[in-house]
Amino acid sequence: MRKTSAAVLVLALGVFGIITTEMGIVGVLPRLSAELGVPPSTAGWLVGAFALVIAVTGPFTTLLASGIDRKKVLAASIAVFALSNAVYALTTQYEVMLAFRIIPAVFHPVFFSVALATAARMVVTKDGGDGEDGEDAKAATRATTTVFAGVTVGFAFGVPLTSYLAEHLSLPAAFWFGALVNLIAFLGILRLLPSLPVGQRVSYGSQLSVLRQPRMWLTITSVVLIFAAMFSVYGYFAEYLGQVTDMDGSWVSAMLMAFGIVMILGNFAFGSLLQRNPVRTALAYPALCLLVYVLVYAIGPRFVPMVLGVLVWGAVHSGGLIVTQSWLGRDARDAPEFGNSLFISFSNLGITLGTAAGGWVLSAAGARQLPWVGAGFAVAALVVMLVRLSLDRAGRRTPRSGEAAASHAAVRAAG
Repeated sequence: MRKTSAAVLVLALGVFGIITTEMGIVGVLPRLSAELGVPPSTAGWLVGAFALVIAVTGPFTTLLASGIDRKKVLAASIAVFALSNAVYALTTQYEVMLAFRIIPAVFHPVFFSVALATAARMVVTKDGGDGEDGEDAKAATRATTTVFAGVTVGFAFGVPLTSYLAEHLSLPAAFWFGALVNLIAFLGILRLLPSLPVGQRVSYGSQLSVLRQPRMWLTITSVVLIFAAMFSVYGYFAEYLGQVTDMDGSWVSAMLMAFGIVMILGNFAFGSLLQRNPVRTALAYPALCLLVYVLVYAIGPRFVPMVLGVLVWGAVHSGGLIVTQSWLGRDARDAPEFGNSLFISFSNLGITLGTAAGGWVLSAAGARQLPWVGAGFAVAALVVMLVRLSLDRAGRRTPRSGEAAASHAAVRAAG
């Protein structure tokens, strides 16, 4: 059991390394622009291309890897991230840097989807499990919550540390840090994970069949809307605190750090709530987002209340990852890894949609109005989720109606 717990922690470390690689570059873009001799708008593609590749390729690359031993897939994927960081540290060519942003982006959704499914698989103690409320389901939720903690720790510490190393040591030192983290995760996977052959492989057609369900598309839509709600405001965190709350750069940095730390705690709090009642927790999430954005709008110009408001905001924001992954996973039980890849791809689509909408409102109406963008997306997500659940209720009523009709027919025949 200890080895299993350590293996889950190694997967969380791998996720931390991937987030540090993906998002850490945001804080060093100005220096990269100068070092590579390209304008800031061109350097921005080092971030944009990464997210775009994830959104477009995620489900397909996960399908292609679905027949390979899970340990080999995880080790190969994280090795690509370690190598890519080493290239960032050594190259002075923009084209080389861009190529090694695209390559790991292809492996990003593969690692995430396989890591989440593998963590759940390793902690299941009984064949077949006990259903939604059984001990196996709770253990799987705990494991995936731990893996997701790698995301929140990455935002809280990996991204700021990358920026700190670049500022106080050198740009290569920041990237060597990313390479080291991913290398440690690679060695940990080799050492702690058992061989995990696929066994009876699920066919491509069976995995793709989850997309034939109207319920799945409603679920996917709600995931996109929730991530749009999250990042339409968070994507302009610094602008809001700077322009509306009048915080200087030092305060904004401190608030970013506090936001990330609270996210770690919130991640586990939402994981605990999901173990108790996954559906109610999922439905509560967009409602909480709505309340938080109303709060952020109300206290935005007030310095001290906004400091406290950031902590509440971070706690709620953290739940979006684990809640939406659990919500989508309900409709992808027959193809969990493919379902996780859909989650990664469409959550990135939601980030793109949210930041685009937030940017438009920022330009047209100013930072003060940003919380209403997030609130609008949150309301839309809640509506879609309620429609999705109404299909479940209708599906449960239909068999009972059929059974009642059959019973009446039997009575008539007996009479």
